[in-house]
Amino acid sequence: MQNCSIEKNESLKITPSSTSSKDDFNFYEGNWTINNRRLKKRLCNSDDWVEFKANQEMKIIMLGFGNTDNFITNLDGKPFEGRTIRLFNPNTKLWSMYWTDSNNPILQPPTVGSFEGDIGKFYCKDTFDGQNIIVEFLWDKTDPKNPIWSQGFSNDKGKTWETNWYMYMKKTSP
Repeated sequence: MQNCSIEKNESLKITPSSTSSKDDFNFYEGNWTINNRRLKKRLCNSDDWVEFKANQEMKIIMLGFGNTDNFITNLDGKPFEGRTIRLFNPNTKLWSMYWTDSNNPILQPPTVGSFEGDIGKFYCKDTFDGQNIIVEFLWDKTDPKNPIWSQGFSNDKGKTWETNWYMYMKKTSP
């Protein structure tokens, strides 16, 4: 795990990159169409994917120290809305990303991390189907008008990862 290690007490130690800044997500401001590819079942050696489209709008908030986006789609024929709130801590130089959605309207534990150049890595501990897991969000902004986000789970303390969701984004307007 880049910029993340597991301490003896099982907590995650996340360190920022030397280039981490409040401007790391500025590329993402505006409107986007998203092609999603998500595993139907997670952490069970499945290779059965579902694909769907979504729309998203991201706005910078908090005088540039944060941003929020609204993710809108249909899942299984039902309306679905999600929201991310990202906050940059200028003291630690780390981003914290909080997620909530219309299926489970509570703030999930934040993934925390930073960008090293065009690649961002963010982690948190969580549970999934009764299993303790580490969640990893990867952001690739090599092409800032077509960034890629992915989510992975590890149920063996980061030794192996199952990537279970990809978002292929295309900017539609500033």
